[in-house]
Formats: sequence, C-alpha cells, structure tokens
Amino acid sequence: FGHEKGAFTGAITSRIGRFEMAEGGTLFLDEIGDMPLSMQVKILRVLQERTYERVGSSRTQSADVRVIAATHKHLEDMIETGDFREDLYYRLNVFPIEMPALRDRVEDIPLLINELISRMEKEKRGSVRLNSAAIMSLFRHNWPGNVRELANLVERLAIMHPYGVIGVQELPKKFRYVDDYDENRPVEDSGMPSSIPGLVGLDAPALLPVNGIDLKDYLSNLEKQLIQQALDEAGGVVARAAEKLRIRRTTLVEKVRKYGLRDEESEES
Repeated sequence: FGHEKGAFTGAITSRIGRFEMAEGGTLFLDEIGDMPLSMQVKILRVLQERTYERVGSSRTQSADVRVIAATHKHLEDMIETGDFREDLYYRLNVFPIEMPALRDRVEDIPLLINELISRMEKEKRGSVRLNSAAIMSLFRHNWPGNVRELANLVERLAIMHPYGVIGVQELPKKFRYVDDYDENRPVEDSGMPSSIPGLVGLDAPALLPVNGIDLKDYLSNLEKQLIQQALDEAGGVVARAAEKLRIRRTTLVEKVRKYGLRDEESEES
C-alpha cells in the first residue's frame, strides 16, 4: 500500500505501493495462501470498497485494479482450519483457472521442453536435445515440482551436456524409468509398436521426423500403448497400473474408457 515519509523508523521518503503502481492495470498476487490473516483483511477491504490508504496517511485513495491471485495450497481446507478468510476467498474466486499438475498432463512435456530450450537459445545460455527414450522416461516421473522442476532439469542438462543429445543414461538417476530398454535397439524390439504414427526410434537423436508428425495423434497413441502395457504388467488391476504410470486411479479409468482398451465386463471386474 506504500507509505508516507516518517510513517515509521527508516521511512525517510514517501513510497507508492503496488496497488498505486498498478492503477488502471493488473496486480498479480502470487502465493495468496501464504498471506497472513492481518494482511488478508486489508486486501479484502480493497477488493470490496476499492479504496486504501498509504501507511501513515489519512488520505483515502481509490483503486482501479484487476487482481489475479495464485496459490499452490487448497484454500478450502485452509478456510476450515481458520488460516484463510472465507469472504476473501469468494472475492478472489470470481473466475477460477485450475492448472492441472504436470503429472496429469504429461503429453505437454515435449512441448514444454521445446519451449524451454527455445528460451535458453534466445538468451544464449546453450542448448540440448532429448531423444525419444529420455522423453518416455520423463513421462513416468511424478513431477512434484511441476513445470519448475522440468525447467530446472532442462537447464541442468544443458550445463552438463552442452549442445548434446540426451538419452536415458544422461538423465539424473531419479528420472530414469526405462532402464530396462536398450536405447540402441530398433523400435520393433523395444516393446513399443513401430506402427505408431511418427514414432521415432529410441536411438534417434531428434524428436521430430523430417516430414513432421501429427503430434496429437502421436502422443495419444503413445499414451494408449503405455497404458495397455501397464495394464498387462499389472494383470489388469487398474490400481497397480495407475501406480506404474504415476497417475491417479480415476484418471486411468477415464483414459481406459477413452481409448476403449477394455470392454464393460472386464472393466466392472
């Protein structure tokens, strides 16, 4: 909210606050779930009355600001425990945008990697490429750190293997999930069907074939084959297959229905 000169010890000059800076624009409040209750009250007042005062000032100022808030916490649970104000939650939750965890949208990983590498190249911070085996291995990771964890991994690989081609063995140990596959084997012998449109061999140094691929169809077919393999290895037990794929059981059930991998009778059993 800013402060006036002399409002407190060390306030040798006046300073405008973030709401004043964002006047007529947008203010982004990151990690709103970590905000103390005392500050929540002040934010609520701005959202309700569209007014505020600088610290040490008696002059009320109006606020014409669009507020976007983000959090990784479950605010509904925090409301139950008294750590987050319910009235502030409903003030902020006018137009919610839910971002699924990366483990629930692994099909985005190749696109995100390309974007992260592109940014590094533009900033002249090096580059790197991942082969198909490495990408499949990353599909199986749980990604507790979401996209930030992926970004850190790509940057680390670019430092350790500048302008190199990354296979499974170049990945840090915790990202290696396909060690049983021989990266030098042809795709027909790797357990992955060669009939998947656009599928590149595991030893290929590039992700994109010369003639291009239908990325959506390729990822859908790849996902379908991995799900079928997980179900086969788990003896048809959905819970075990979901554990192998590092996804929720309900998510796997939806994908099984989507791809028609089992008939209704076997699904019920």
